Amino acid sequence: MSEASEHARMVAVTLALEGVAVADPAKAVENYVRLEGDELVLRDGTRVGLRGRVIVVGAGKATGGMAVGIEKVLGDRISGGVISVPEDLVESVSKQLSRIQVVGATHPRASRKSVEAGERIVSTVRGLREEDTVIALFSGGGSALAELPAEGVDIEELGELSVKLMKAGADIVELNTVRKHLSRFKGGWLAKHAYPAAVVALLISDVVGDRMDTIASGPTVPDPTTYQDAVAVIRKYRLEDSLPQSIRRILEDGLKGLAPETPKPGDPAFSRVHNRIIASNTLSLNAMAEKAKAMGYNTVILTSLLEGEAREVAKVLAAIAKEVLKTGNPVSPPAVILAGGETTVTVKGKGLGGRNQELALSAAIALKGVDRVALVSIGSDGRDGPTDVAGAVVDGYTYQRALAKGVRPEEYLENNDSYNFFRVVGGHVKTGYTGTNVNDFVVIVVEKENPWE
Repeated sequence: MSEASEHARMVAVTLALEGVAVADPAKAVENYVRLEGDELVLRDGTRVGLRGRVIVVGAGKATGGMAVGIEKVLGDRISGGVISVPEDLVESVSKQLSRIQVVGATHPRASRKSVEAGERIVSTVRGLREEDTVIALFSGGGSALAELPAEGVDIEELGELSVKLMKAGADIVELNTVRKHLSRFKGGWLAKHAYPAAVVALLISDVVGDRMDTIASGPTVPDPTTYQDAVAVIRKYRLEDSLPQSIRRILEDGLKGLAPETPKPGDPAFSRVHNRIIASNTLSLNAMAEKAKAMGYNTVILTSLLEGEAREVAKVLAAIAKEVLKTGNPVSPPAVILAGGETTVTVKGKGLGGRNQELALSAAIALKGVDRVALVSIGSDGRDGPTDVAGAVVDGYTYQRALAKGVRPEEYLENNDSYNFFRVVGGHVKTGYTGTNVNDFVVIVVEKENPWE
């Protein structure tokens, strides 16, 4: 491997880890809000008076860290509250908090524990006064970690319907359209329960495109969808005949106007709600770009909306890297090209891997023999698929190193066995569980002929 390629690998990993660091939940909260006298001041200049009680609620995989951050900012101004986190995080998060209670629930599928968490959160915000303030902390995983099903709907039946929709190919917007209409927590309902108190909702986005009504299914965000939309999704995937009676009844009552719609834009409950995204793929990419520029690289952010089959996306990204080397387009070396989002893998083999490792393996094949280029792809949560790594880094010599070890990259790609490929050849990026999730980062570094000139 050339010195230029080795340097490119180092820079690529450094920048990817910068993206993770910027999305740290506690730091994101501390960087976004501050206390000035009796006012909570948001980064955009919004000021919220803290005249009465301050209650903290929330749910999500990153919510524990967010709660640590808000306690640092507000301290004893917090009157109390409750958050729901994955069960295995309860003990570690509880040790870091003194004023906010922590409960555990299940993820990725909601259970009775999720309902208990939702009930506690709702009971905590009900009955508050106009002078009170609710700080709501939501992140990815919140949809499963806190729930309050519509009356008569069983949580197991709701979970089963969610699984059927996902297996049928429903996207996150379609899935949430149905779930919101079977819930009294999602789709703006939490804001409705908290009214007339003011609500400051701090959100960490794991949703490509950062739609706030989709993050944790939008508990504090107006819901633009209707029962008609929910039923249309059910019919699209031909699930109407398999609906449990309780869910069928709610949807039918909703169509007839006998069940309440989710709170809509213009509802008075949202007049005192401030929804803000404090960490996202886009915000991390911007920070990574600033760092790359400071390191002397010409930098471009391709997209924060990266989607598609991981191995095919890799071919496009590799082609861009080669174009930079050949023509200097879209940016001349030394160059950094950044992308974020969430690709997918159609599993046909029996191997072990994840979307980031598969993208990196496919890129290694496409970059075979190309000097001065490195690519890293990682998941910001530190877990790529069912593995213990965040992703992998490759360069134009990865293919050559594999052959030297008797490993054929194409065979591992065909078997969806990217984890074992990098285990043998090298290139895994291990961060451990990061406590956050703002989707994935891809960093391409293209060096000039001598990086030290």
